[in-house]
Amino acid sequence: MHTVGTFTFESAEDARTQYESVGPAAQTVVREVAKAMEFDREEYDERVTGDVVETARDALFANLLEVQVGDREEFEDWRESYDGEVTTVGHEDVDRVVWHAGPDGEAVAATFQNEEDAAVATLRRQAFGRLYRELVDRS
Repeated sequence: MHTVGTFTFESAEDARTQYESVGPAAQTVVREVAKAMEFDREEYDERVTGDVVETARDALFANLLEVQVGDREEFEDWRESYDGEVTTVGHEDVDRVVWHAGPDGEAVAATFQNEEDAAVATLRRQAFGRLYRELVDRS
């Protein structure tokens, strides 16, 4: 078993704080990408909306989430000790699992056979959507 990523949270407030902290980085990434695409000022103002920057923030936050990667037995051992609800997607007959536990007693997991990077990326998107989107939503 091994871990990839850096963000893991003890509380919802910790998650919100970290989400806010990636805002400036997301804004910089969007600005630099627009510059590389040679947007002039008018096109930048027209196309780079708050929603664009927010999407970049969501993606950046999700891609930094800490994810555990292990075989089925390691996952089952973890799951037995985890005191919360786990949503698992994928086929039950594959050998490997990726998972992430959120701060509010919920976790997500996805099974995979060979493509670890793809499984990690998919799980991070699911974790953001299921565990964090409403938690960090400022509206």
